[in-house]
Amino acid sequence: MFEGPPLPTVETLTKRPAFLRAARAARAPAPAFLVQARLRRDDEGVPPDLVRVGFTCSKKVGNAVARNRAKRRLREIARAILPLEGRPGWDYVLIGRANETAARPMEDMLKDLSRALRKIHK
Repeated sequence: MFEGPPLPTVETLTKRPAFLRAARAARAPAPAFLVQARLRRDDEGVPPDLVRVGFTCSKKVGNAVARNRAKRRLREIARAILPLEGRPGWDYVLIGRANETAARPMEDMLKDLSRALRKIHK
């Protein structure tokens, strides 16, 4: 059984301004995706104990089917890693890469996200 502080709640970013604020913040590249992350300000009206995450893939990734497949893979790695390694009060955006997000093994993508979060938070 897990002992320790409760895991933070992970919520999905949906509004464009949140994505734009993350785009101006820290970045950590990975082979299959890019992670953008920022520490939220207290005056944004978001509970400080939330971890928020957004997903995006440009048309460079492919048609709608390929973009949706890439975003599903990004959602899966975020679901597995962010409750454990994401920090409350932070927003993360995962951006898919053409030909890489859909092809890279999931185990490698999980390790890549952990490595990218360590780089951002050091």
